[in-house]
Amino acid sequence: MAATEIQHYPVSDSDNDSDNGKDELRHTDLEETIFKSYLQLNTTNSSSSQPDLSKIKSFLNSSRSGALSCMICLERIRLTDPTWSCYRECYAVFHLICIQSWARQASDLSAARAASRLSTEHFPLAAANAANWNCPKCRVEYSKTLIPSKYLCYCGKTQDPDSDPWILPHSCGEVCERPLKYECGHYCLLLCHPGPCPSCPKLVKNRCFCGKIEDVKRCGFKDFTCNHVCEKKLDCGVHRCNEICHQGLCPPCKAKGVYKCQCGKFEQERECFERDFKCENECEKLLGCGKHVCERGCHEGKCGGCPYQGKRSCPCGKKVYEGMPCDAVLPTCGSTCEKMLSCGIHLCPERCHKGSCNETCRTVIIKSCRCGSLRKQVPCHQALACERKCNRGRDCGRHACRRRCCDGDCPPCSEICDRKLRCNNHKCPSPCHRGACAPCPLMVTISCSCGETRFEVPCGTEREQKPPKCPKRCSISPLCRHAPNRKPHKCHYGACPPCRLVCEEEYPCGHNCKLRCHGPEPPPNPEFTLKSKKKKSNRKPECTPGTPCPPCPELVWRSCLGQHIGAEQMMVCSKVKAFSCQNLCGNLLGCTNHYCTKPCHALKSQTSIADPSVRTEPCEECHLPCEKERKLACPHPCPIPCHPGDCSPCKTLIKRSCHCGAMVHAFECTRYNSLPENEQLTIRSCAGHCHRKLPNCSHLCPEKCHPGQCPSPEKCSKKVNVRCRCQNLKKEWLCQDVQAAYISTGCDPKDISKSQFGIGLLPCNSECASKVKVVDSALQLRKSKVPESKVTDAEPKVPKRRKRRDQVQEATQVSRLQKITATVRWFFICIIILVALVAAAYYGYKGLLWLSDWMNEVEERRPRKRFPNI
Repeated sequence: MAATEIQHYPVSDSDNDSDNGKDELRHTDLEETIFKSYLQLNTTNSSSSQPDLSKIKSFLNSSRSGALSCMICLERIRLTDPTWSCYRECYAVFHLICIQSWARQASDLSAARAASRLSTEHFPLAAANAANWNCPKCRVEYSKTLIPSKYLCYCGKTQDPDSDPWILPHSCGEVCERPLKYECGHYCLLLCHPGPCPSCPKLVKNRCFCGKIEDVKRCGFKDFTCNHVCEKKLDCGVHRCNEICHQGLCPPCKAKGVYKCQCGKFEQERECFERDFKCENECEKLLGCGKHVCERGCHEGKCGGCPYQGKRSCPCGKKVYEGMPCDAVLPTCGSTCEKMLSCGIHLCPERCHKGSCNETCRTVIIKSCRCGSLRKQVPCHQALACERKCNRGRDCGRHACRRRCCDGDCPPCSEICDRKLRCNNHKCPSPCHRGACAPCPLMVTISCSCGETRFEVPCGTEREQKPPKCPKRCSISPLCRHAPNRKPHKCHYGACPPCRLVCEEEYPCGHNCKLRCHGPEPPPNPEFTLKSKKKKSNRKPECTPGTPCPPCPELVWRSCLGQHIGAEQMMVCSKVKAFSCQNLCGNLLGCTNHYCTKPCHALKSQTSIADPSVRTEPCEECHLPCEKERKLACPHPCPIPCHPGDCSPCKTLIKRSCHCGAMVHAFECTRYNSLPENEQLTIRSCAGHCHRKLPNCSHLCPEKCHPGQCPSPEKCSKKVNVRCRCQNLKKEWLCQDVQAAYISTGCDPKDISKSQFGIGLLPCNSECASKVKVVDSALQLRKSKVPESKVTDAEPKVPKRRKRRDQVQEATQVSRLQKITATVRWFFICIIILVALVAAAYYGYKGLLWLSDWMNEVEERRPRKRFPNI
């Protein structure tokens, strides 16, 4: 950012605001003076020069706005307060008294922590090395000798700099002259300033990374790339680098080829930088002795001599054999191995043997645990630790050690501190510690709405800061409907000022809103919230911004639900509601014969009612019976209630039986009565045989179903069995002949029953009398004989009560005997179980004693077999 683009605001010497033209002019000249020498050398206007000055300009904006705060005490740093700034990484500014107290407490705490963990003989040297302190923000470590004791300017040349209003506060006003980064050999040309020094602005000649192009660049950015192919020779010495001109070493060569391993047995396709590799096979080349092969893995060069030639010793190394060929098997010497075991205390007790000794020493020794509270015989390889927990406090002073079998060197506390920091926004993330927590290292950026003017303050002080002022025009577009007509305003912190024009938004009813604009406003910056510096007014706004228009307040006339003439009322437009005038409705009902007698109500047919909340109600239904006369002669009344138009045809079903009475027909009343009489008789016929009996006989009429009486009943042609009086003779006659025979004898056929019809018309012959006698004798034989009743001797009668009492006594005697038998049986069973338990306990105890003695003998024999010399 060029110096001319920096915003110019007055610096306040106190907490109060000062917006006068002299301060603004004074600090405009101050910035131009600080960056003058730098801009003179920086002839290029590239964007790379802007980041160099951003940190310094941020400090200047913070100082100008009075927002420079100490991160330790969270108080503002005034122009006359002695300060100290971190000169290694973060360049944060602190009160001199605060940083001195912080450094002493941190160094003393680190020394005490080292003293509690280290031995007393090395304490002075270790405590001196551990007595360091850290910057509260960037945590860069400083030694105890670097605790600040003097109030120096930013560049460190002047002690107790004067507070000149024409010089940057806490600076000496001289050229900085601190060595620049990258060790280019030049020095900072700015005036004494806060923050890091910018990159060197001097112009130097330098080559690109690959060395092909030479160009003039700024010293701080002299390293550059030419964007051409590098083409440097790679490590293989054959291929060249194909990357774009880059910094540092070229990447490994990735050209593929077929290469042999170091022993030359195996070939594989690999990348060039992996051409020197080893296979997984053994060398197996014949050694100089001609008897053994090389047991080394894949390797380069010669295999060396045979390892079995020359002097050879037994596996334990006590006995040396000279002159043995390399292929001869070495015998063991037979003495004890006595090689040092892995424990470093005991020797191997086995005889001279091949291979490695046992890794675990099993010699039983008396060991003490780490804390010294337990001594026990255990194998040498086994570690001994007791179950006692250490109750000493850790170095944090808040938590106990609680480590099992602690030797006194308690580890640092592993809990998280989690105490609330002074910023009241975050918690301490460090391990649990003594003393005060480190201040919150976060910085909060406070900026205007457009983001051009900003400065950083420590976390926790943002609510006490004043918002930055920006002279640029606000870029936030209004959201209300008056956006094209609103006047522009300057960039500001927080929400845009409310619109003061009349709303004039049209209601659905057709009226316009006459209040001040209450449309939506752009939201304020949500990153932080500053304390309001203005007094809150008790005046209530007409409408809250972003809310819809209030209800329409206009007065309108409104008719009743039934829209009766002369029943209108005046109401507020937004509070218009439907009402009833309580008069009779008077609308013609659907039957077109009567009128509605309900109170005034709304109808669906009334289109003038636009309120959807109005509940429409239909007129009442006419429930009076229909009194109209039907056209056809019908005995049934109209079943439909009162209705418009003519009555519908009568659908009532009437039942009419057929002429013979065999079935019943159902007809619609209107259809049946509309037919002539002859057709009614025709449709009533069932079209089957007549089911009526003839008057002179028991036979049915042979004609089809017909009205009236059956024709010619005396001419029945059915066959009838005719018998004599004794019913021995039988013949078949026609029914009409039988009727004629009865009439000739003077009898009426109607009086003859069905069972006697035709009997006695034939005369009996000679055979009839003999058959009658035979029949009578057979009937006498069929009569059953009366059985003789056997008279049994009467048993003596016993009363029922006595019988019942005797049965109860017998059952009682039986149940007592069973109880006695069961009791004796259970007694013997309990005695047997008790004897068995006593015998099992006795012999079980004897067996356990014998088993314990046997196991003790086995344990005693085992070490004797392993170590017979002990």
